[in-house]
Amino acid sequence: MPQLRDSGTRSLHAAEPVPSAEMDGFCRIFGVETEYGVAVTGASRPVDAGQVAMTMFQPIVSRSRSTNTYLSNGSRLYLDVGSHPEYATAEARYPREALVQDLAGERVMRNLALKAQTKLRESYGEHATIHVFKNNVDSAGHAFGCHENYLVRRFVPLEAIEHQLLPFLITRQLYTGAGRMTPDGFQITQRADFLDEAVSSATTRSRPMVNTRDEPHADPDSFRRLHVIIGDSNRSQWATWMKLAVTHLVLCVIEEAARRGVPSGFEACALADAGAANRAVSHDVTCRKARLALADPAAYRAVGESLPHERPDTDSGSIVDSIPGAADSDSDGDGNGDAVDRTDMPTALDIQYRYLAIVERFVGQHMDALEDDGRDGAAVDGIGPLASDAGPSHVIAEWRSALDALRDGRIDDLADRVDWIAKKRVLDALKRRRPDATFAQLEQFELDYHDIANGRLYDSLVSRGQLRELVTTSDVERAIHEPPADTRAALRGRFVTAALAAGAQFSADWTHLTVTAPQRHEAVLLDPFDADETPEFTRLMESLGR
Repeated sequence: MPQLRDSGTRSLHAAEPVPSAEMDGFCRIFGVETEYGVAVTGASRPVDAGQVAMTMFQPIVSRSRSTNTYLSNGSRLYLDVGSHPEYATAEARYPREALVQDLAGERVMRNLALKAQTKLRESYGEHATIHVFKNNVDSAGHAFGCHENYLVRRFVPLEAIEHQLLPFLITRQLYTGAGRMTPDGFQITQRADFLDEAVSSATTRSRPMVNTRDEPHADPDSFRRLHVIIGDSNRSQWATWMKLAVTHLVLCVIEEAARRGVPSGFEACALADAGAANRAVSHDVTCRKARLALADPAAYRAVGESLPHERPDTDSGSIVDSIPGAADSDSDGDGNGDAVDRTDMPTALDIQYRYLAIVERFVGQHMDALEDDGRDGAAVDGIGPLASDAGPSHVIAEWRSALDALRDGRIDDLADRVDWIAKKRVLDALKRRRPDATFAQLEQFELDYHDIANGRLYDSLVSRGQLRELVTTSDVERAIHEPPADTRAALRGRFVTAALAAGAQFSADWTHLTVTAPQRHEAVLLDPFDADETPEFTRLMESLGR
């Protein structure tokens, strides 16, 4: 395991944190970064994907003289390594708002692709079609990511993220995985076979599950930005919302334990080999067979004894199943695999129920604090103000319902909200109707599900009520042009709009806004929770005539 270093971590006993609603409460900033794959079919001659991506970005280059820019809704739009268009959502206080912003990114990418397609057909024929895939693997085996960002209090040590959060991130893929067709069979996740390390500061030469590069985009003495790489790109709105909402509640438990200097209970879920566990979860489409080796089985058993309401997987199958090497363990040297007690080798479902039980107990003790972040009573519950049924209890009910369905073998019950199950059900039906279908044909059908520009399968499932949608089209249309009103993204969006209207030369990033000509003016926005004008920002806007 790599050595974790964190020069910014302060001892809780060495210095008291500055009292504030943000530091003492459970409010959070969420963001999603999505890389998209690009391909062209029907062209009269070969077209390079990089050329297509540049054609998509021509309007952006014309506007900002760069393929890296910020939009009027506060988001970032850019071309990443390998000519992957990428969209990073504006800062959001709530998972549901982050979902809306992510869907706005889909719409922005689709609009760019369809405009580029019209131009492409002038040179490559009327059938040239641009496909933009919101997935994580292309047909050549190249992988690209969907990264989640969570603002976390600085007093949480990185070791806690590795040992307490990773088991949750690995096992939550039971209901957040996007699914993937492979020559060896169907997998729950797209990313598992491509992740090299548990934690690392690298993102290109190796692919960690959690990136530890210290770029908080906020006060570095108070916060860190947790950069989660393990997750898949989701089409399902429910899956995107759930992975953000439930991860938020797990982080609340970890933060409160660190704040008080007590165990969270999650420490006992630490895995002996995170990579092996991740692959085992992905390959087990039953969700009930793969057993995961723990770093400390005795600690796991001890914590379980304190949670009487925990509901484990009741599958009566083999005690030792498909985790690599588990069935071959031979402690007595007799050449036979030795049985391992199931509490020493839990399933992914067992571990998810453990997290659920601890979170449910925590929510019962902190409901008032979770429902009030100190800002006009706004809910910080995992759903946010866009939902009438907002509340941690609703998140927990959805979480438990999903786990119970998997535990009971009612996997198809989740086909209306879990990407991998929705896809697998359609592909299984296709194979029954066309048993002679080749892998390439099935793979093409799967890719259509992820095609946000010209795909038909996802929209067909939605229109037939076979996939849930949580937000309205008007919510998404609003988010294309408007940033969240309660974070600094509101200020960034106002600045970008004003600078474009004034024809000014400007630059922006997550914390800095700058007019570069004719006179240089700058404003620093260090607090991501603050949507109020600072004197610096007022002067900056005045320089633009606003």
